[in-house]
Amino acid sequence: MPPAKKRARSYDSARTRAAVLAQFRNVRDGVAALTPEQLDGPTRLGPWTVRELAAHVTMAVGAVARYLDEPEPAKQEVGLLDWPSATATASARIDEDTRAIDAADLPGLYERTAAGYEERVAGAADGRLVPTRFGAMTLADFLVTRTVELVVHTDDLNAATGADIPYDRQALAACTRLLADALAAKAPGGAVELRIPPFAVVQCVEGPRHTRGTPPNVVETDPLTWIRLATGRAEWAAEREAARVGASGERADLEALLPVLS
Repeated sequence: MPPAKKRARSYDSARTRAAVLAQFRNVRDGVAALTPEQLDGPTRLGPWTVRELAAHVTMAVGAVARYLDEPEPAKQEVGLLDWPSATATASARIDEDTRAIDAADLPGLYERTAAGYEERVAGAADGRLVPTRFGAMTLADFLVTRTVELVVHTDDLNAATGADIPYDRQALAACTRLLADALAAKAPGGAVELRIPPFAVVQCVEGPRHTRGTPPNVVETDPLTWIRLATGRAEWAAEREAARVGASGERADLEALLPVLS
Protein backbone atom coordinates (compact mmCIF):
# COMPACT_ATOMS: atom_id res chain seq x y z
CA MET A 1 0.00 0.00 0.00
CA PRO A 2 1.46 3.43 -0.92
CA PRO A 3 2.12 5.80 1.98
CA ALA A 4 -0.64 8.26 2.84
CA LYS A 5 -0.22 11.67 1.30
CA LYS A 6 1.35 14.06 3.78
CA ARG A 7 -0.93 16.86 4.95
CA ALA A 8 0.37 20.39 5.02
CA ARG A 9 0.87 21.96 8.42
CA SER A 10 -1.33 24.87 9.40
CA TYR A 11 -0.14 28.46 9.25
CA ASP A 12 -1.47 31.49 11.08
CA SER A 13 -3.03 33.40 8.19
CA ALA A 14 -2.92 36.80 9.85
CA ARG A 15 0.79 36.40 10.49
CA THR A 16 1.41 35.16 6.96
CA ARG A 17 -0.43 38.12 5.43
CA ALA A 18 1.59 40.52 7.54
CA ALA A 19 4.84 38.67 6.83
CA VAL A 20 4.39 38.95 3.06
CA LEU A 21 3.92 42.69 3.31
CA ALA A 22 6.77 43.12 5.80
CA GLN A 23 9.27 41.23 3.67
CA PHE A 24 8.11 42.98 0.51
CA ARG A 25 8.77 46.31 2.24
CA ASN A 26 12.21 45.08 3.29
CA VAL A 27 12.99 44.27 -0.34
CA ARG A 28 11.54 47.59 -1.51
CA ASP A 29 13.81 49.51 0.86
CA GLY A 30 16.83 47.43 -0.11
CA VAL A 31 16.24 47.88 -3.83
CA ALA A 32 15.73 51.62 -3.38
CA ALA A 33 19.24 51.87 -1.93
CA LEU A 34 20.94 50.20 -4.91
CA THR A 35 22.92 52.22 -7.40
CA PRO A 36 22.20 52.14 -11.15
CA GLU A 37 25.40 50.11 -11.59
CA GLN A 38 24.21 47.54 -9.05
CA LEU A 39 20.80 47.31 -10.72
CA ASP A 40 22.47 46.57 -14.05
CA GLY A 41 24.71 43.91 -12.53
CA PRO A 42 24.35 40.11 -12.88
CA THR A 43 22.62 37.66 -10.56
CA ARG A 44 23.01 33.94 -9.98
CA LEU A 45 19.74 33.42 -11.84
CA GLY A 46 21.11 32.94 -15.32
CA PRO A 47 20.68 35.98 -17.56
CA TRP A 48 18.57 38.05 -15.14
CA THR A 49 20.03 41.36 -14.03
CA VAL A 50 19.43 42.72 -10.55
CA ARG A 51 16.82 45.07 -12.01
CA GLU A 52 14.96 42.14 -13.60
CA LEU A 53 15.13 40.18 -10.36
CA ALA A 54 13.78 43.19 -8.45
CA ALA A 55 10.95 43.47 -10.97
CA HIS A 56 10.20 39.77 -10.64
CA VAL A 57 9.64 40.23 -6.89
CA THR A 58 6.88 42.74 -7.65
CA MET A 59 5.33 40.26 -10.07
CA ALA A 60 5.39 37.50 -7.45
CA VAL A 61 3.62 39.64 -4.85
CA GLY A 62 1.42 41.48 -7.35
CA ALA A 63 0.02 38.11 -8.40
CA VAL A 64 -2.03 38.10 -5.19
CA ALA A 65 -4.08 41.14 -6.25
CA ARG A 66 -4.23 40.01 -9.88
CA TYR A 67 -5.62 36.61 -8.99
CA LEU A 68 -8.12 38.04 -6.53
CA ASP A 69 -9.45 40.25 -9.31
CA GLU A 70 -10.21 37.18 -11.44
CA PRO A 71 -13.32 34.98 -11.08
CA GLU A 72 -13.02 32.42 -8.32
CA PRO A 73 -12.32 28.89 -9.65
CA ALA A 74 -14.93 26.21 -9.07
CA LYS A 75 -12.67 23.85 -7.12
CA GLN A 76 -9.23 23.58 -5.57
CA GLU A 77 -6.66 21.90 -7.81
CA VAL A 78 -3.34 22.38 -6.00
CA GLY A 79 -2.45 21.87 -2.35
CA LEU A 80 0.34 23.68 -0.56
CA LEU A 81 2.72 20.72 -0.70
CA ASP A 82 2.10 20.34 -4.44
CA TRP A 83 3.42 23.82 -5.18
CA PRO A 84 7.21 23.35 -4.77
CA SER A 85 7.45 20.55 -7.34
CA ALA A 86 5.05 22.31 -9.72
CA THR A 87 7.14 25.46 -10.04
CA ALA A 88 9.60 23.91 -12.51
CA THR A 89 6.83 23.58 -15.10
CA ALA A 90 6.45 27.36 -15.42
CA SER A 91 10.06 28.56 -15.55
CA ALA A 92 9.92 29.62 -19.20
CA ARG A 93 6.67 31.55 -18.75
CA ILE A 94 7.94 33.21 -15.60
CA ASP A 95 11.10 34.32 -17.39
CA GLU A 96 9.08 35.71 -20.29
CA ASP A 97 6.68 37.57 -18.02
CA THR A 98 9.50 38.99 -15.91
CA ARG A 99 11.31 40.37 -18.95
CA ALA A 100 8.08 42.02 -20.10
CA ILE A 101 7.80 44.16 -16.95
CA ASP A 102 8.59 47.86 -17.38
CA ALA A 103 11.16 48.21 -14.60
CA ALA A 104 12.32 51.75 -15.39
CA ASP A 105 10.55 53.11 -12.28
CA LEU A 106 11.18 50.50 -9.61
CA PRO A 107 10.12 52.72 -6.66
CA GLY A 108 6.76 53.38 -8.32
CA LEU A 109 6.37 49.71 -9.22
CA TYR A 110 6.97 48.68 -5.62
CA GLU A 111 4.57 51.28 -4.22
CA ARG A 112 1.78 50.25 -6.59
CA THR A 113 2.33 46.58 -5.80
CA ALA A 114 2.23 47.14 -2.04
CA ALA A 115 -0.92 49.25 -2.30
CA GLY A 116 -2.66 46.65 -4.47
CA TYR A 117 -1.71 43.87 -2.07
CA GLU A 118 -2.99 45.69 0.99
CA GLU A 119 -6.24 46.71 -0.69
CA ARG A 120 -7.16 43.32 -2.13
CA VAL A 121 -6.01 41.06 0.70
CA ALA A 122 -7.71 43.04 3.46
CA GLY A 123 -11.22 41.72 2.83
CA ALA A 124 -10.43 38.36 1.23
CA ALA A 125 -11.25 35.10 3.00
CA ASP A 126 -8.52 32.53 3.63
CA GLY A 127 -10.46 29.86 1.78
CA ARG A 128 -11.07 31.99 -1.29
CA LEU A 129 -9.69 30.13 -4.33
CA VAL A 130 -7.24 31.92 -6.63
CA PRO A 131 -6.30 30.79 -10.17
CA THR A 132 -2.50 30.43 -9.96
CA ARG A 133 -0.20 29.31 -12.77
CA PHE A 134 -0.31 25.80 -11.37
CA GLY A 135 -4.01 25.47 -10.67
CA ALA A 136 -6.50 26.79 -8.16
CA MET A 137 -5.20 27.21 -4.60
CA THR A 138 -6.68 28.70 -1.48
CA LEU A 139 -5.56 32.25 -0.78
CA ALA A 140 -4.08 31.14 2.56
CA ASP A 141 -1.89 28.55 0.83
CA PHE A 142 -0.88 30.92 -1.94
CA LEU A 143 0.25 33.52 0.59
CA VAL A 144 2.57 30.96 2.20
CA THR A 145 4.17 30.42 -1.21
CA ARG A 146 4.74 34.19 -1.42
CA THR A 147 6.96 33.99 1.67
CA VAL A 148 9.12 31.49 -0.21
CA GLU A 149 9.35 33.76 -3.25
CA LEU A 150 10.26 36.73 -1.10
CA VAL A 151 12.79 35.08 1.18
CA VAL A 152 14.55 33.18 -1.62
CA HIS A 153 14.81 36.27 -3.82
CA THR A 154 15.92 38.43 -0.90
CA ASP A 155 18.85 36.04 -0.58
CA ASP A 156 19.43 36.27 -4.36
CA LEU A 157 19.50 40.06 -4.19
CA ASN A 158 21.88 40.07 -1.23
CA ALA A 159 24.18 37.61 -3.01
CA ALA A 160 24.19 39.69 -6.19
CA THR A 161 24.73 43.11 -4.66
CA GLY A 162 26.40 42.63 -1.29
CA ALA A 163 23.37 44.28 0.32
CA ASP A 164 22.04 43.18 3.69
CA ILE A 165 18.28 43.21 3.15
CA PRO A 166 16.80 41.83 6.38
CA TYR A 167 14.45 38.86 6.70
CA ASP A 168 11.13 39.16 8.47
CA ARG A 169 11.17 36.39 11.07
CA GLN A 170 7.68 35.10 10.23
CA ALA A 171 8.41 35.07 6.49
CA LEU A 172 11.68 33.20 7.09
CA ALA A 173 9.91 30.69 9.33
CA ALA A 174 7.12 29.99 6.84
CA CYS A 175 9.57 29.61 3.97
CA THR A 176 11.78 27.23 5.96
CA ARG A 177 8.85 25.10 7.08
CA LEU A 178 7.26 24.76 3.66
CA LEU A 179 10.52 23.69 2.03
CA ALA A 180 11.20 21.22 4.85
CA ASP A 181 7.72 19.77 4.53
CA ALA A 182 8.20 19.56 0.76
CA LEU A 183 11.22 17.32 1.32
CA ALA A 184 9.22 15.13 3.71
CA ALA A 185 6.47 14.85 1.09
CA LYS A 186 9.00 14.02 -1.63
CA ALA A 187 10.77 11.37 0.48
CA PRO A 188 8.22 10.15 3.04
CA GLY A 189 9.44 8.06 5.93
CA GLY A 190 10.92 8.26 9.38
CA ALA A 191 14.54 7.18 8.97
CA VAL A 192 16.04 10.68 8.94
CA GLU A 193 15.30 13.64 11.16
CA LEU A 194 15.92 17.02 9.50
CA ARG A 195 16.41 19.78 12.05
CA ILE A 196 16.39 23.45 11.06
CA PRO A 197 16.36 25.37 14.33
CA PRO A 198 14.52 27.34 15.44
CA PHE A 199 11.80 26.79 12.83
CA ALA A 200 11.37 23.19 11.72
CA VAL A 201 11.92 19.51 12.46
CA VAL A 202 10.64 16.89 10.01
CA GLN A 203 10.96 13.14 9.53
CA CYS A 204 11.78 11.90 6.04
CA VAL A 205 13.31 9.05 3.98
CA GLU A 206 12.16 5.44 3.97
CA GLY A 207 13.71 3.10 6.50
CA PRO A 208 13.52 2.11 10.15
CA ARG A 209 11.63 4.67 12.22
CA HIS A 210 13.05 5.59 15.61
CA THR A 211 10.62 5.78 18.51
CA ARG A 212 12.69 7.15 21.38
CA GLY A 213 16.00 8.76 22.16
CA THR A 214 18.36 10.29 19.62
CA PRO A 215 17.50 9.35 16.02
CA PRO A 216 20.21 7.28 14.26
CA ASN A 217 20.15 9.59 11.21
CA VAL A 218 20.13 13.34 11.78
CA VAL A 219 20.68 16.30 9.47
CA GLU A 220 20.92 19.76 11.00
CA THR A 221 21.48 23.15 9.44
CA ASP A 222 20.43 26.79 9.70
CA PRO A 223 17.42 28.27 7.86
CA LEU A 224 19.26 30.12 5.08
CA THR A 225 21.57 27.20 4.31
CA TRP A 226 18.54 24.93 4.15
CA ILE A 227 16.70 27.32 1.84
CA ARG A 228 19.72 27.49 -0.49
CA LEU A 229 19.99 23.71 -0.56
CA ALA A 230 16.26 23.24 -1.09
CA THR A 231 16.23 25.66 -4.03
CA GLY A 232 19.43 24.51 -5.74
CA ARG A 233 21.44 27.58 -4.78
CA ALA A 234 23.94 25.59 -2.71
CA GLU A 235 25.51 22.16 -3.08
CA TRP A 236 25.19 19.50 -0.41
CA ALA A 237 28.86 18.46 -0.46
CA ALA A 238 30.14 22.04 -0.29
CA GLU A 239 27.86 22.94 2.63
CA ARG A 240 28.92 19.84 4.54
CA GLU A 241 32.58 20.62 3.86
CA ALA A 242 32.05 24.15 5.18
CA ALA A 243 30.36 22.73 8.31
CA ARG A 244 27.11 24.55 7.55
CA VAL A 245 25.38 21.17 7.45
CA GLY A 246 25.80 18.44 10.02
CA ALA A 247 24.80 14.93 8.94
CA SER A 248 25.19 11.78 11.03
CA GLY A 249 24.06 8.25 10.22
CA GLU A 250 24.30 6.05 7.15
CA ARG A 251 21.03 7.37 5.68
CA ALA A 252 21.70 11.04 6.40
CA ASP A 253 22.75 11.98 2.88
CA LEU A 254 20.05 14.12 1.26
CA GLU A 255 21.99 15.10 -1.85
CA ALA A 256 19.95 12.95 -4.24
CA LEU A 257 16.70 14.49 -2.95
CA LEU A 258 17.71 18.11 -3.52
CA PRO A 259 16.54 20.56 -4.66
CA VAL A 260 12.85 20.38 -3.78
CA LEU A 261 12.06 23.64 -5.57
CA SER A 262 13.73 24.87 -8.75
